[in-house]
Order: sequence, then C-alpha cells, then structure tokens
Amino acid sequence: MAAYYLAVDIGASSGRHIIGHMENGKMVLEEIYRFENGMVKKDGELCWEFDRLFKEVVNGLKKCKEIGKIPVSMGVDTWGVDFVLLDKDDKVLGNTVGYRDHRTEGMDKEVYKAISLKDLPHNTIYQLMAVKKKHPEYLEQAETLLHVPDYFHFLLTGQKTCEYTEATTGQLVSPITKDWDYELIDMLGYPRKMFQKLIMPGTGIGHLSDKIREEVGFDLEVVAPATHDTGSAVLAVPANDDDFIYISSGTWSLMGIERKEADCSEKSCEMNFTNEGGYAGRFRYLKNIMGLWMIQSVRHEFDDAYSFAQICEMAEEAKDFPSRVNANDECFLSPENMTKEVQDYCRRTGQKVPETLGEIATVIYTSLAECYAKTAKELEEMTERCRVVTELHEKTALLELVRHECMTADGSVQKSEFSDGTYVICDFAEQIYEIGYGS
Repeated sequence: MAAYYLAVDIGASSGRHIIGHMENGKMVLEEIYRFENGMVKKDGELCWEFDRLFKEVVNGLKKCKEIGKIPVSMGVDTWGVDFVLLDKDDKVLGNTVGYRDHRTEGMDKEVYKAISLKDLPHNTIYQLMAVKKKHPEYLEQAETLLHVPDYFHFLLTGQKTCEYTEATTGQLVSPITKDWDYELIDMLGYPRKMFQKLIMPGTGIGHLSDKIREEVGFDLEVVAPATHDTGSAVLAVPANDDDFIYISSGTWSLMGIERKEADCSEKSCEMNFTNEGGYAGRFRYLKNIMGLWMIQSVRHEFDDAYSFAQICEMAEEAKDFPSRVNANDECFLSPENMTKEVQDYCRRTGQKVPETLGEIATVIYTSLAECYAKTAKELEEMTERCRVVTELHEKTALLELVRHECMTADGSVQKSEFSDGTYVICDFAEQIYEIGYGS
C-alpha cells in the first residue's frame, strides 16, 4: 500500500489540499480539495477569516478519509507576515487583521524612532507597532505570537511553534543567529515572552489532537514544511545548483535567488531586496513584486464572470495596447477599485487609458513582465557584486591586514592593504571599488 503525504497550501485567494505518493520512482500529486480565501471588512479593518479557513483545512482531511487515501503526515504553508496574538487561555486577541489593511500607515515612522530600516510597511514589525499604538492592551495580555501556518498547526495539534521561513518574513529574525533578534524586539518594546522557539522546516510538531482525530476519523503526524509558501515553492525549482533565478507568482510575485548567506548591504536595501529564510537555514534573496493580486482584483470587479484563461485570451487580443504601469506602485497595494486605479494611473501619466477587460489585463500582464525583467537585471548586478566580494574574502581570509587609511577627509574613500600586496579601494559615496590582487 502506498504511503500518502498531504500538503495544505493556502494562498491569499484560495487554498488547496495536495496529496502525494511515490509510484515507480516518481512522485504522483493529486489535488483533492480546494476552497476560496480572501479578506473581509470587520469593524472597518481588512481581516482574514481564520475560523472558516481552519474548517476548510479539516474538511480537506475528511476528504482524505472519504477517498481512502490516509496521509501519514501533513503540513500547512501560507502567505507571510500575518499573525495572531493569543492570551493566557489561547484565545485570539482582537481581529485577525491582514497585511493589506491600512493600520500600518505611519507605523514606519514609529519604528524608525528606534531603528532604521527600508520601508516595507506591511511586514510584521510594523503590524506589531500598529497593535502597540492602537491596542496596547493586546500586547499586555498576549502570551503567544503565532504566524498563520503556525496557528493552524497549533489548532491541529495543540503544540505552539514558530517555523523559521515564515518568521523571517516579519523582519524580526537575525540573519546571523537565525533566531529572534531579541535586541531589536526589546528596542521596539515588544514582549519577549510572545515569541516561541524557532523550528526549522522538516521538524515534527506532533500528532492530531483528540478532538481533531475524532472529527476526521484518523491520526497523522503534523510536520512543519517551509511554511512560507515561497520557501516551499523554491524547493520545487528543477535545478541542481544555485545558479538560477526563480519567480514564485501568486497573489504576490517573489523573484530572487537562493544562497547560503544573507546580503544585508545598503545597496540591497536601496534596491528593496530582502533576505527570507529557506530550507536548511538558507536565504531567499528576493524582491516582492505586486503580482497577480492586480488581475485577481480586476477579475472580481468584473463579477468573476471570466476564468483566468479567458482573461489571458482577451489580453492576447489586446496585446498591442501601449500603456504600462509601475506594478510596484503603492497605489495598487489595496485600492478600492483596481480597474479604476489602473485607468487613473494611465491617465495621470499621460498614457492611453484602457477601457476593456482585455486592455486592462494586457496592461497588467505586460507591466508585470517588464518588472520581472528589470528585477532579473538587478539580481544579476547584485550577484556579480557578491561574487567579487566572495572571491576577495577567499584570497585574503588568512592574510594579515598591514595598512588601512582614509584617503579623503570625510572618510568616504578608504584603502586596505594585505600582506601579499592585495589592496582594496572603496568609494562609499559613489559606491565604486578597485581591487588589485597581489601574489
């Protein structure tokens, strides 16, 4: 009898249960259950319906029983950033607010009073600041912080864990220690006690609770995958080395490379590249791109009357439409009406305004493609910089630094010399360098 394994992947627009097994040396995958997802307005805030989503997770387990394919283990992955706070009785504090809500507006300035970071206003670090400012009582009562997949794993097993890849999306994990950055957490005034011990992908969490086991009719082990969906997606890239660029495109598009060490340079910050945790403690060096959220929103605004395949056909028919938008412009993050926002952007920038669904779709798809091409060039530039630095470190690691001097009064140009004659001149103002290798 085949051994079955279940993956529950929940995206911002839908979720699905994928069951897999090995057959004649090949992995066989089958989608057995699918359900809708999306944010709803509650008390003026954009929220996720976690209670309903968890019921769908359980319904998918019941489907396994129904079709006679009982998995030996399962894991849940979701989008990043979002979390719940639990009190001492494990009750959720406040609304389950999502990253597109406007509660984080102005929170970057509050964070920057303590630290200096590149603006990524939907990340956990800013959401917690919004909670601290608007509902400080929640932080006072909070005993546990769980990101979304961790929360679902808790509801399945009763065990509280925080998985590494998901935790890194919130900007509160140190790229050096690969643990919570408690110094940063203290600086921001977030309670340490909320943050559970981090676990790596592949860690067993526990078996189904008695309640869930009774409801679905079987037991299994819950094992943490790379719970941030991009972390899992990158594992599926058909490459045998590290020399590849990936695009993981759903509601968000994430484009980048995977590497052993993080790049936290000022240049990376300027170009808006981030370092997110990957399998085996690696890093996904990537850029967030607005992604298919734009076309998903437009589809909803046309009453979901057309499939994505039909919309692609319409876009193909209108492929010569000339207008383009900056897909990463903040105006597309959470507009009241995406169709109108695309039209208004074209109008503001003096371009031809799209009117039909096909014209709007081709503007979005082509603009995203141009953004991908631009990001690929940026990645090539940053990768080359990293190659040069790595090569320099390999050559000088065991050498004595014999001289270091500031070549300008303000220290913007500096020179280092090593015992074999190798020298490095860095102009930090112009961000250029010169390397001369010795023996």
